[in-house]
Amino acid sequence: MKKSRGRTGRKRRKKHLKGFMDGVNCSHKLEYIKLQKWLKDRGFEDSNLRPAEFLGTGRGLMATKALQAGDLIISLPEKCLLTTGTVLSSCLGGYIVKWKPPVSPLLALCTFLIAEKHAGEKSPWKPYLDVLPKTYTCPACLERDVINLLPKPLKKKAQEQKKMIQELFRSSKAFFSSLQPLFAENTGTIFSYSALEWAWCTINTRTIYMKHPRRECFSLEPDVYALAPYLDLLNHSPNVQVKAAFNEQTRSYEIWTNSQCKQYQEVFICYGPHDNQRLLLEYGFIAMDNPHSSVYVSADTLLRYFSPLDKQRKAKVAILKDHDFLENLTFGWEGPSWRLLTALKVLSLGADEFACWRRTLLGDVTSARNEQQALDTAAKICQYLIEETQHVLLQISQLKRDKENLKTHLALVEMLRSEDLKILQKSAEILCSLNLAPA
Repeated sequence: MKKSRGRTGRKRRKKHLKGFMDGVNCSHKLEYIKLQKWLKDRGFEDSNLRPAEFLGTGRGLMATKALQAGDLIISLPEKCLLTTGTVLSSCLGGYIVKWKPPVSPLLALCTFLIAEKHAGEKSPWKPYLDVLPKTYTCPACLERDVINLLPKPLKKKAQEQKKMIQELFRSSKAFFSSLQPLFAENTGTIFSYSALEWAWCTINTRTIYMKHPRRECFSLEPDVYALAPYLDLLNHSPNVQVKAAFNEQTRSYEIWTNSQCKQYQEVFICYGPHDNQRLLLEYGFIAMDNPHSSVYVSADTLLRYFSPLDKQRKAKVAILKDHDFLENLTFGWEGPSWRLLTALKVLSLGADEFACWRRTLLGDVTSARNEQQALDTAAKICQYLIEETQHVLLQISQLKRDKENLKTHLALVEMLRSEDLKILQKSAEILCSLNLAPA
């Protein structure tokens, strides 16, 4: 009897562990029951997917049956999509049409989200709004202390993102004030900076690409956004392929998979071949072991390894700048990129080799000395970035102890920096083996 109970206990534990690995079904939760009913009322029928919580990715969608390459993952009717057309047919429409200069499609959607969230129970979009994240981890939402820990190129973009939202808020105040007749409360309270930041992040991280016809009531910015309830629960993986588009015949937004997915496993889609810096900037997350990930080398870091006494240094930098070889210089899982090595070769040209710079840019070998110097400098830069990354990781672990309120955001930057470290260490190994290889 004891053996039998032990075996059953083991089976239960295995079953529990398997459930945890595959994902915990969340479709019984009230917010998802309400969302499913709301979607069904708008013509959406689905039996392949269930909301679930996953260990690595958090909230996502689970396959209720095995999916094969070529299967339709989801087909969301047009009535379920939130677009600028939705906004114009709401009570905001008349105000948008009259406003001059015209508002952007992005601002129209932000305004709609804020107004509907404020409406609470009265909003027909409440079941969707209730499952949207309350907060986001895009760089725009991060504290200055956390932004300062990002790699230089990403830090610059994060600051630009923050400024852009601040400028959108500043330039939209008069438009928000014009909506006062629609609200009992002061529009300044409803359309606050934090409300706009939340709405902007919702659109930036969750919209699908869907082209809409140009409307005179909007500014010239492209009108290509659509929020897709339920579909936007699908998480990103760089290792899957999908086909996604609006089907004019069925009047639905459809996603077809080119990959297999086992029953009860998480169904992934691919947002594009993005590296981790792009994923963090645009979506507020990173992908572990992302094959597209790179560590960027800034122009400042590149040039610190070349003597200012080199009489041709200025000309070499000008050549690299003119031919766009000072940007997107990276280390990846396969070592230094061709672009990085090419920039290093140009900067390593001797006085007697300088006339060959055009051939060097095209990838021709100038001399064995030039090739070796480029590899040696790449190894030095790689080592410098390894030490810098390790130093930042140490800072993060200290901050995590001191600043409890920043723990989530710090953990995200820590993941990014840890992935960077893995890439740099791999690149260092590759460079070492290249230097040891016989000539």
